[in-house]
Amino acid sequence: MNMSQDAMRECIDRCLHCYRTCLGMAMNHCLETGGQHVEPTHFRLMMNCADICRTAADFMLSGSPLHARICAACADICEACAQSCEQVGDMDECVEACRDCAQSCRDMSRDMAIDDQGVLPGMTRDTSSTLQQTLPM
Repeated sequence: MNMSQDAMRECIDRCLHCYRTCLGMAMNHCLETGGQHVEPTHFRLMMNCADICRTAADFMLSGSPLHARICAACADICEACAQSCEQVGDMDECVEACRDCAQSCRDMSRDMAIDDQGVLPGMTRDTSSTLQQTLPM
């Protein structure tokens, strides 16, 4: 089942919103607040979250058949970031953006799932080839 173009646009919008929110909060709120907000594990996670959100949007915008895999990773990282921001506290905007993005990316990755043979919807592969060999080069 293919997701509608509207659903993909919504996911892209949520990814870009999460990217802007995480990057903005990390570079402004966290750096200015200090303490737990700049603890290395938390701060790195925020930066990783911003990066994967931007990357997920890039993959969807470019029409990459691998966007489902990136969206699955994005959902996991966004959820971890939301939990970290919740624990640190005073980061409700980031928590909300991460959870919205995680849910949208989870839906996108589930609806565009790669089958148990590693084949994307609409693609074929013989048993001797790899996913990389089935992608147009």
